[in-house]
Amino acid sequence: MGRVVLVTGVSRELGGNFARRLAADPAVSRVIGVDVLPPRGDLGSVRFVRADIRNPVIAKVIAGEDVDTVVHTSVVPSQGGSSSTKEHNVIGTMQLLAACQRAPSVERLVVKSSAEVYGSTPRDPAMFTEDIPARRTPKSGFAKDCVEVEGYVRGFARRRPDVVVTTLRNANQFGRGVHSPLTDYFRLPAVPKPVGFDARIQLLHFDDMVACLHHAALAGVSGTFNVAGEGVMMLSQAIRRLGRPAVPMPGFAISSLGRNLKPTGLTPAGFSPEQVRFLTYGRGLDTTRMREVLGFNPKYTTEEAFADFARSLSPGLVNNHPVAALEELVTGALGVDRG
Repeated sequence: MGRVVLVTGVSRELGGNFARRLAADPAVSRVIGVDVLPPRGDLGSVRFVRADIRNPVIAKVIAGEDVDTVVHTSVVPSQGGSSSTKEHNVIGTMQLLAACQRAPSVERLVVKSSAEVYGSTPRDPAMFTEDIPARRTPKSGFAKDCVEVEGYVRGFARRRPDVVVTTLRNANQFGRGVHSPLTDYFRLPAVPKPVGFDARIQLLHFDDMVACLHHAALAGVSGTFNVAGEGVMMLSQAIRRLGRPAVPMPGFAISSLGRNLKPTGLTPAGFSPEQVRFLTYGRGLDTTRMREVLGFNPKYTTEEAFADFARSLSPGLVNNHPVAALEELVTGALGVDRG
């Protein structure tokens, strides 16, 4: 008999792609996909169950399906600081862990967290290992959600030492068709850049994130792991490779610009304080433990992941609007001169 896996967040691209891939693995007998909304695409042989992980009914799903592996992919950034997303991230994770704790069949738990738990400050190390704490504990947003989620996961691991618990702290996901606050930033026709700084960025290709979840679900290795492609890029280097003008401005002005651009749909989530700090100071991840302990090696480097994303962009249009007109919108929003 193969493994019986429950995957949360299958209505999103990551959860849906991962569930389909896992269901095709001969080492897996059944995959049950759970989400509040039905998936937009075909999940293949994945059995979809419409359920909210914030509801105790999730315990009945786990017990009724005799699930032995739970993969939690639905801790996600909010769009514009949505309180419902935070409730889903934190309260939903608490309910899911409570259900796992009561289910004797559960043997493995994989949780997708984020490297945002480290934050970004001028006092950060060159590369964060999993044992180095954040220099500045996140106080809000998605980063704070991830810190709280990881705290609950550690508590679960203490209460159920018989369960193999794997936490993945992934770098920003990139690749063709990926939409996130950071990819929306790079899609701007003129890209605001914190004046006086040139942040280091490290990325993870979307396909490698899917592959890492697959590997972790079947490997059964306990621990917390940084997950990222090899190498780093400078922010200025990334902007140049897109062939778009950089607009130097102070961090507070970038935050204001994000608020001005939200109604246009160019930056649906705006620029959060966490994102502005990341664009200012950057972040590097040591992935030694990922390769040597977890046994996973990404296919794409940071530069290759960014190049794949860049190839998907149209040079003449952004979101079906002429680039020249959008350059005026971005640079004129705060009265910044072009060039």
